[in-house]
Amino acid sequence: MNDGTPLRPTRTVELGASGEEFQNIHEFVRKARARLNQNAWDYIVGASETETTMRRNRMALDEIAFRPRVLRNVAGVDASTEVFGRKLRLPVMIAPVGALEIFDPAAGAAVARGVGQFGAAHMLSSVSEPGLEATAKAAPDALRIYQLYVRGDDAFVEDAVSRAIANGYTAFCLTVDTAHYSRRERDIAKRYVRESRLRATGGDFQKGLEWRTVKLIKDKHKIPLVLKGIATAEDAAIALDHGVDWIYVSNHGGRQLDHGRGAMHVLPEIVDAVAGRARIMVDGSFCRGTDIVKAVASGADLVGIGRLQCWALAAAGEAGIVRMLELL
Repeated sequence: MNDGTPLRPTRTVELGASGEEFQNIHEFVRKARARLNQNAWDYIVGASETETTMRRNRMALDEIAFRPRVLRNVAGVDASTEVFGRKLRLPVMIAPVGALEIFDPAAGAAVARGVGQFGAAHMLSSVSEPGLEATAKAAPDALRIYQLYVRGDDAFVEDAVSRAIANGYTAFCLTVDTAHYSRRERDIAKRYVRESRLRATGGDFQKGLEWRTVKLIKDKHKIPLVLKGIATAEDAAIALDHGVDWIYVSNHGGRQLDHGRGAMHVLPEIVDAVAGRARIMVDGSFCRGTDIVKAVASGADLVGIGRLQCWALAAAGEAGIVRMLELL
């Protein structure tokens, strides 16, 4: 209601072009949407079948409420953590996403550089450009982890592990929840088949993946081993029996098996089963600092950022990755 006093214009602030134009995560999403075609957009936002698991990931986070305590001195907050002998500014790991090149030509190299500049961890997908060696060269000082889809025999796996070690990757991750490529119904409805799928070979090796491959890696290589795609306490216990160093709680962002539980519904039983004998990563719809707090308070050591990484990369490349982490 105006009492007659002249209205003054709202003060505006000119922001630089270094990524500071983004003041919240919604702005990454809006700019990414404007830059991407429908196929690339559906790849980010979609999941398998009815996309129930994807929605449950978010619901499982939103169901958790804080019990805020007051009059505690928080003048010197330190959100850093130490993993793999390295100190990170946040307990955040940029999760492996395939085909990052559809969001930015520099793909995984841009993400790794941005993550290294900020001071978080980066996990590179084996099905993302520019590949293991080029990404390592682009970000030699970043905390880098290499993730593998098994597309060959034992020699194929051993070669990937050896190359990761030779190129300074801190840990090696084996994805174990992709025996079959899922029904991505957004693509099916358009009769669209992604080019990377057309190029993919060796699917039968992933279908035949067993615990013997985990034993092979642990027996022959010293690099810390991560298993991605653990969704039950029973499988977490078997992983511990095989000497796995990190349990990665994930349902692939709802992009593989549908009608699973949300990641934050799974996490407590994994934490109980592991009982401190390994460290724990988790991903699944994490996109805010409060989400990260919930995961860490529930027992996770590192929190994976997936879709938000893609929006930031599509919106502003390497600078977008840095700014996204600053906002978190």
